Amino acid sequence: MAYLGNFDANTVEPADFSALPQGDYPVIIYASEWRDAKNGAGQYLSLTFQGSDGPAKGRFLWHSLNLNNQNSKAVEIAQRELSAICRACGRMTINDSAMLHDIPLLVHVAYVPPKGEWPEKNQIKKWMPM
Repeated sequence: MAYLGNFDANTVEPADFSALPQGDYPVIIYASEWRDAKNGAGQYLSLTFQGSDGPAKGRFLWHSLNLNNQNSKAVEIAQRELSAICRACGRMTINDSAMLHDIPLLVHVAYVPPKGEWPEKNQIKKWMPM
C-alpha cells in the first residue's frame, strides 16, 4: 500500500494509450538504448520517439533496430533504417545513438489494428527531415 495524499482524479486528464491514426507526425528521438534479444543471440537498439507537436504531442512511439543479430538480412534492414533516421536528422556520421536525440524529424506512422490477443498499435514506416 502507498499513501497518495489527496489525489483527485477529477483534476487530471486520464492517460490515452490508444494508437494514433495513420499519418505523418513531428517527433524527436527522446531516448535510445541497447537491449538483449529475447533469444540471447544479439542485441537491438531500442529507440523511443516522442511527439513534439499536434495530436502526437507528448505521445511515445518505439522502434527497434536489429543491428547485432545472427540474421544478416535483419542487420541489413536495420542498417538501412538507421541510415534513413540519420538522414532525417541531418547527421550522416554518428558514433553514439545520443547524437540523434532531440533533433526534430517527421515520421510516417502506420496504424496496426488489434489482432487476436494483441491490442492496436502503431508502427513507424518512414523517417523524413522536418
